[in-house]
Amino acid sequence: MTLSVNMPVRIAIVDDKPQNRISLSEELGNSANLNVVMVARNGVDFLEQMKLIDVSNLPQVVLMDIEMPEMDGIAAVMQSRVLYPEVYFLMLTIFDDEDKIFEAIRCGANGYLLKDENASVIEDYIIQMMEVGGVPMSPSIARKAMNMLIGKKSVVPVPSSNDSTTNTDLSERELEVLQLLVKGYDYKIIAEKLFLSSHTVRKHIANIYAKLHVTSKAQAINLVHKKRWFEV
Repeated sequence: MTLSVNMPVRIAIVDDKPQNRISLSEELGNSANLNVVMVARNGVDFLEQMKLIDVSNLPQVVLMDIEMPEMDGIAAVMQSRVLYPEVYFLMLTIFDDEDKIFEAIRCGANGYLLKDENASVIEDYIIQMMEVGGVPMSPSIARKAMNMLIGKKSVVPVPSSNDSTTNTDLSERELEVLQLLVKGYDYKIIAEKLFLSSHTVRKHIANIYAKLHVTSKAQAINLVHKKRWFEV
């Protein structure tokens, strides 16, 4: 997969197991799309190293383990979300129990993957998250998260199924981008048609996903077809 930005994504790896840090750093570091700029042994070590890095070189994505001595991953994410709001935090852990998932999401994690995912899959999730603000989750985690939502009746509100119009607070430009997205055009073509940069198009798509309460192109297209918002 080729990242459609000029520079590799800067990533940090936080894990208390030295072998995990070494192997993951080597595997992800081999990608032309990723640049490992930090490895840390726990939350305290991570926060201390973050203080010493120039703002322009801070990691853009942090792969965070959960169970670590001194400060675990959930506590580290909770503090870091306040200090570094522009950084994405992706939990990478062996734990798939509902309590851990719920706590991580509640504290501001942007995604939740299991350590048995291979490096290429992790890379794809990172790039997807950077490009369109996706919410990476291993399939088994996604199922558990859905079950949690259903069980707690905490379903995220979406536009009424009775609405035939796009009553979703989308701007005129976002509606134009969404319509072209539904027609199957990629970011580059959408940018050309609307005389925008690819970066601006990705920003619009991220805003569209947030307003429609979806996390992927497929979900957005399905919602548009279901509501019959456009002639496609």
